[in-house]
Amino acid sequence: MSRIGKKPVDLPSGVTASVSGQTVEVKGPKGTRSFTATDDVTLAVEDNAVTVTPRGKSKRARQQWGMSRTQVQNLVTGVTDGFKKELEINGVGYRAQMQGNVLKLNLGYSHDVNFDVPEGVTVTAPKPTIIIVEGNDQQQVGQVAANIREWRKPEPYKGKGIKYVDEYIFRKEGKR
Repeated sequence: MSRIGKKPVDLPSGVTASVSGQTVEVKGPKGTRSFTATDDVTLAVEDNAVTVTPRGKSKRARQQWGMSRTQVQNLVTGVTDGFKKELEINGVGYRAQMQGNVLKLNLGYSHDVNFDVPEGVTVTAPKPTIIIVEGNDQQQVGQVAANIREWRKPEPYKGKGIKYVDEYIFRKEGKR
């Protein structure tokens, strides 16, 4: 029995959901998002909430039950609050700034790194050492943040590089 799957996804005020076949579409103040579930689950909108129930008792149906419910919850969260990832840059001379739709990164290379921001995601640099990635699609926000971090991952000796704000870098002791 899926404990997550049992709970219905409540729709806050200002958010509407419609189900057509296996696709649920959620509209809210931050846009419209949709998700297509597999044939192993049934989606229904009732009493201002979306419910997900498995079809049958197979292992795959039970796996898809909790996953589909979480995907629908992420749609609702995305169109109401949105998702946000914060990155922090550590290192002498390392900095970031936005120029139009391009994030310019100085990361100790012989050239500046120009990162084109994809559609549907907002990237801001309020300080030269902080980057904020926001959007209504959790997967896309996480992927863009990971792509930015990929340019200079934090290293364990001095901690230089791009890291998530809530990330802990395990520090090593250097040579004596």
